[in-house]
Amino acid sequence: MALSTAFTKLFGVQHPIVSAPMGGSAGGALAAAVSRGGGLGLLGGGYGNDRDWLDRELAIVAGGGKPWGVGFLSWAVGVEAVEQALEYGPAAVTLSFGDPTPFVERIRAAGASVIVQVTDLEEARRAVDLGADVIVAQGGESGGHGARHGRATLPFVPVVVDLAAPVPVLAAGGIADGRGVAAALALGAAGALIGTRFQATAEALVDPSIAETIIRGRGEDTERNGVLDIARGARWSTTKYTARTLGHPYLDRWRGREDELAADARARHAYQADVARGAVPPLPVWAGEGVDLVNDLPPAADLVAALAAQADNALARAGRH
Repeated sequence: MALSTAFTKLFGVQHPIVSAPMGGSAGGALAAAVSRGGGLGLLGGGYGNDRDWLDRELAIVAGGGKPWGVGFLSWAVGVEAVEQALEYGPAAVTLSFGDPTPFVERIRAAGASVIVQVTDLEEARRAVDLGADVIVAQGGESGGHGARHGRATLPFVPVVVDLAAPVPVLAAGGIADGRGVAAALALGAAGALIGTRFQATAEALVDPSIAETIIRGRGEDTERNGVLDIARGARWSTTKYTARTLGHPYLDRWRGREDELAADARARHAYQADVARGAVPPLPVWAGEGVDLVNDLPPAADLVAALAAQADNALARAGRH
């Protein structure tokens, strides 16, 4: 069983399944396991500011012997961190949230493919103009950071597919099982990039309490907000990008009062004090609307195979495969 697409042919992988480069969760072991399972595992490079962590985790995934990639936040990462990652020989570098232009030529010169994640059509057109090898169309159902005023995955993906053709497009946002992968393929995407489902795997770098919260979570419990970035002192532009999370005491306390929170230094200090004494979770629990479909903690390689099999069956039932 294999779902062959332009994406699988480009990277020489068996399944059109990609694990999202989730900062703090997608370390070398997770990315390597996804690649070992026949997908493309992406290491979460995030801001790129912990160079020792990068070296350690890059060595793990690079030693797996399968195609792999690494993702960074375009608005935050420096060229030096990207070049550090390129020394380990990734098949691809993913750039999200911000202008990827400063990094594209360096990535190409190293022989890696450029994957650009987009949240609106303006970003999609820019990615096409830059010559991205793959474009990720991220819908608003996604967990973690995304567009404050993003579009839903179902209508957004085919528009990006048409705009970008013949560039392969990956669908992202709210996809947590093989039926979602099949839906992405039916929309014209060449695969799916999946985050929340891979957070709840044996190899993910998450505290057990967070994994358990994800398993218990429901889509209606998720909410896109800027409150927790402001409270944490994160440097995200909450006017453009917010984050979908599960519930949190500070979200309940400050919902609808983001400007007030941003101006209240005492409240932000109180957040750090509450984290330090264990009164609130150390990090927000990023989770997409597909979190209802997450109910166990499998090895990531087994999960890739299960997702691919379920997608194949769904397409067969629909008479597409």
